[in-house]
Amino acid sequence: MNDRETIARHIASATGRPFRIQREQSVGGGCINRAVVLADGARAYFVKLNSADRLAMFEAESEGLAALRAANTIRVPEPICTGIAGTQSYLAIEHLDLAGRLDGAEAGRRLAQLHRCTAPDFGWHRDNTIGSTPQCNARASDWVDFWRVHRLGYQLDLAVRNGHGRALSDSGERLMAVLDDLIGHRPAPSLLHGDLWGGNIGATREGEPVIFDPAVYYGDRETDLAMTELFGGFGSDFYAAYRDAWPLPPEYGTRRILYNLYHVLNHLNLFGGGYLAQAKGMMDRLLAAVR
Repeated sequence: MNDRETIARHIASATGRPFRIQREQSVGGGCINRAVVLADGARAYFVKLNSADRLAMFEAESEGLAALRAANTIRVPEPICTGIAGTQSYLAIEHLDLAGRLDGAEAGRRLAQLHRCTAPDFGWHRDNTIGSTPQCNARASDWVDFWRVHRLGYQLDLAVRNGHGRALSDSGERLMAVLDDLIGHRPAPSLLHGDLWGGNIGATREGEPVIFDPAVYYGDRETDLAMTELFGGFGSDFYAAYRDAWPLPPEYGTRRILYNLYHVLNHLNLFGGGYLAQAKGMMDRLLAAVR
């Protein structure tokens, strides 16, 4: 039995319906995983592939998709199964035809509804990844402590280990010391997508918003909004609808920089020094805001 036959057998077992691959199509665009669409003529599944030691990453992503689906606020592909096929780990999910035009206002409203889903603590019941970087989700009752230890502090320590300490250590230490002032509020622990850039949202042919490729945890809802602004791709109708459903405070503008610093540092740690100047500039802006 080859790898694809193994995956097909697992899909059949998970769905309770026979599945025999008649068509396979490679899908481009990812920088962490490989992906294919497997179809039998009636059904199709989107399958992510990586090395066998990445199975836990796919298991966490599957649980994240399930958590977002359970909120019943915005459409999310159904996770089908994870496993090992030969030397590869895989995640099979529902394949959706995302050829439609995104209704930005509807996406904004539904994201606000998702963020209304809250938990007693920040974090999640398991760790996952942001890109391919480990993301610790140890539960915490205090948001500033969670962000200091498990988000900003982790990425800064990783940047030092990756050789960027000379450029970032001093600013990083000063930034950590004023984190309480920069965050400056006590948010509810909202259910977050966790990696909501423009490449992780689409629309069905009917225009229904769909989110995917999450890095789920419970945190400040503003972190999801900040991420949507980091690389663009979300229109003014999206932000107007979100703010109409759940207004954002004036201090969001500063916190947006802080929360996006996490993702820029992660890109620095994943892809190298091309993100160093951007990270340093963001840190300087944040330190200037509290002088």
